[in-house]
Amino acid sequence: MRTSRKAATLITVAALGIGLTVTGCSGSGGRSAEEKPARGGAGAAAGTPRMKIAMVTHSGEGDTFWDIVQSGAKQAAAKDNAEFLYSANKEGKEQAQLVQAAIDQKVDGLIVTLAKPEAVKDVVAKAVKAGIPVVTINSGAQFSKEIGALGHIGQDEQVAGEAVGDELDARGRKKALCVIHEQGNVSLEERCAGVRKTFGGTVENLNVEGTNMPAATSSIEAKLQAGKDIDAVVTLGAPFAAASVKAKEGSGSTAEVDTFDLNAEVVERLKAREVGFAIDQQPYLQGYLAVDGLWLNRTNGNVVGGGKPVLTGPAIVTAKDVPQLEKYTARGTR
Repeated sequence: MRTSRKAATLITVAALGIGLTVTGCSGSGGRSAEEKPARGGAGAAAGTPRMKIAMVTHSGEGDTFWDIVQSGAKQAAAKDNAEFLYSANKEGKEQAQLVQAAIDQKVDGLIVTLAKPEAVKDVVAKAVKAGIPVVTINSGAQFSKEIGALGHIGQDEQVAGEAVGDELDARGRKKALCVIHEQGNVSLEERCAGVRKTFGGTVENLNVEGTNMPAATSSIEAKLQAGKDIDAVVTLGAPFAAASVKAKEGSGSTAEVDTFDLNAEVVERLKAREVGFAIDQQPYLQGYLAVDGLWLNRTNGNVVGGGKPVLTGPAIVTAKDVPQLEKYTARGTR
C-alpha cells in the first residue's frame, strides 16, 4: 500500500493514535487482540461522564462506505462511554434538518460532512453557537474552519485525485472516464479535478444516478460503447467499481477499472484483477478519530490535529495488498 507523500505523515500519526487507544482499552494484548473484530461494547468503557454524540452525513442509501465509518465511530463510542446517534440524507436540505434535530436533542458533540456546504453550513454554525463542539469529516475540509469546527478528519480530495492521475500515467493510460455518482457533491468534483490536473491524458466526467445502480451501470456501459478509446474508468465510490466491471463486460471495452474507496468486494475484485487499483481513505479511522476527538476535547481539552485537517488518505491499494487487507475488510473495518 502506497501513500501520497503529502498525506503520509499525518496518516501515520492518526494510525498510531488509533492503535494506542484501542490497545489501551483491550483486555488482552498482542496478535490475538489485533485479530479480533471491532465490536461495540467490547471491553470496559471509559470512566468519564456519559456523552451523546451525533453523526450526520450525506450518505445515500446502501453506500457501504458509511457502514465502515460507523463501525469505527461505534467502537470509539463504546470505549468512550458515549451514546452514538447516526443519521444521513444525500440531499443537502434534509441533511440540514437532521443537524437541527441533533441540536434539539442537546447532543454533547456533533460530527458532520460538508459535501453540500451551502445547504448545511448555517445550521452547523448554529450548533457551534449553541456550545456544541463540531468535528467535520470526509468532505468539505475547506469550509470546516469557517463554520467554527474543531477540525476536519479525512483525505484531501484534490491530493487524492492527483495521486490517481499519477498512477494512471504510470500505467500508460491515455483517456479516463471519471464517474460522478452524486451531482453537486464538492468532494467528488474535487477528485475528478485532481485526476485531470496530473494525468497526462484526457479526462471526461460522467454523471450517473448513484442511488439507482442499474441505471448507473447502463450509463457507464453506453459511454464505453460510444468511446472505444477510453482505457480507464475511475469510479468515486467502491460500489460503483462493481457496476463499472459489469458495464465493461457489457460493452466489450478493454478499459481498466479503478476506484476510490475500499470494501470487501473491491478487495475481491483486486484479487481477481478485475480492478486495477483503489484509493483507500480509511473510513474506519474517520469515524473512530471523530468520536474519540470529541471525547478528548470534552475530557481533556484536546484538539486533534491542533485545528488543522488530519489526513487519513490517500493510500493506493493494489492486488499485492490483498493478503493483508482481506481479514480487515471481512470484519468491516477497512
